Amino acid sequence: MRIVVFIFFLVSQTCLGQGLNSHWLIGDDPGNNTKGHFIFNDTSYVFNVETRKIPFRYTEGNISDEQGNLLMSSNGVWIANVTGDTMLNGSGLNPGPLSSNDGLMIPNANVFLPFPGDSNKYILLHHTGTPNGSYLPAQELLYSVIDKTLGGGLGEVISKNDTAFADTLGWGIGTCKHANGRDWWAVMLKDNSDVIFKILIDSTGIASISSQNLGLLPNPIGNVTQPIFSPDGKKFACSVTYGGANPYHDVRIFDFDRCNGSFSNGILFNISDSMIGLGLAFSSNSKLLYATSVLNVYQINLDSTQGSVSASLVAQCDTFFSPSPPFLTNFDLMYLAANGKIYIASSNSVLHMHYINHPDTLGDSCDVKQHDIYMGVFNFRTVPFHPNYYLGCDTTSGCPCLATTLSEIEKQNFNFSISPNPSNGNIKLMYILPQNKNGTFQIFDINGKAVYSQNLPQWSTLQNIDVSFLSPGVYSCQINSNNFLVSKKLVVIR
Repeated sequence: MRIVVFIFFLVSQTCLGQGLNSHWLIGDDPGNNTKGHFIFNDTSYVFNVETRKIPFRYTEGNISDEQGNLLMSSNGVWIANVTGDTMLNGSGLNPGPLSSNDGLMIPNANVFLPFPGDSNKYILLHHTGTPNGSYLPAQELLYSVIDKTLGGGLGEVISKNDTAFADTLGWGIGTCKHANGRDWWAVMLKDNSDVIFKILIDSTGIASISSQNLGLLPNPIGNVTQPIFSPDGKKFACSVTYGGANPYHDVRIFDFDRCNGSFSNGILFNISDSMIGLGLAFSSNSKLLYATSVLNVYQINLDSTQGSVSASLVAQCDTFFSPSPPFLTNFDLMYLAANGKIYIASSNSVLHMHYINHPDTLGDSCDVKQHDIYMGVFNFRTVPFHPNYYLGCDTTSGCPCLATTLSEIEKQNFNFSISPNPSNGNIKLMYILPQNKNGTFQIFDINGKAVYSQNLPQWSTLQNIDVSFLSPGVYSCQINSNNFLVSKKLVVIR
């Protein structure tokens, strides 16, 4: 039997989390506390059936700590703590006719963001909506603030339902880290217009609100969007769709300047398949964009967009019913998870989930796996909304770097730590890579020979590694990323 003993700083966390974006909570039935729970790491996930009060029906925001421990979630109607029950002062969110017991029926309608400059607080941005007789536009952007240290350590909402601004809006909130690495941009599309609203969030809260004409065709009345930024923060995309006798669906793609918040070089791609479509997701390398209509999945190559966009069809719905019958497992909202795969929910309440296995790969090789995940718990359209929390500074446009956490990470050696795992011969590697750079992890023997090497994906924070092949002795473990090299020693004994 080998025992792995480590020198220097050890951690005792037992979570399997990627970090702030580790969790996806499943289950849309408010009368049944049996729910589902995905927990992601960098390469895979675990799925558990659990007892939890909060249901989700379209709207889901959640956030975890850096070690992947779930902190809080919201379905647009109330805020839950880690137990899945109501956080202190967390009820009564988004009062209005669209708020039902099972959650707000608007996609991408809320998002948790770390409060700039205060590691104990989080800001929740959230929509409201009011039927106007013909459709259900969003009407306001509200925000609430949570202090995670209150409520006996389970968190407390310290301000709630504050109005950022009111207007008739398209569905969805897009968020992206500012180029200074600390603050946040939040954007929403005005309904029946080509105007986009831009909110800057800094250490004071809502710092400014501005708008810009995007210069494309106005968003038609009743549009539905899933506005998202690419993981590298350089692109923004939204979908516009409506039904009726002549369904319409397009995808709009823009360049984005994280420093001044401006959009440019807009491209409109009309998906002419006579169906509505809501889902959008970028690949983890930010080079490909995926869009869903009800029965199709499209891939758009952003490297080839020179004034026009072409899309390839990478999947057609195979008419699988879940359960069988009566619910078609079609294509709806999408979610880029911490493991680099894209998951696709259905517009029906179903027991199965689709996913794109290799979303960074062109064409059919991206490998769309239809209804390949059996959850055993019903999910209705709901995907979580996680921006790239780990996007670092970009000073090329003249913005200063205000990300104190980034400098702390570099000073603290990437937060690099190694700890034993209960399984014999395994180690847990935890770290934060600077400015979303790829990294490498290597193990060297006493003679300086590399005996193990592994790539660390962008935005990854945790790896479980089998080192049972190592002979007893002293080894050096190194992480190399963005021209930084950090070493720690380990000792393997029998």
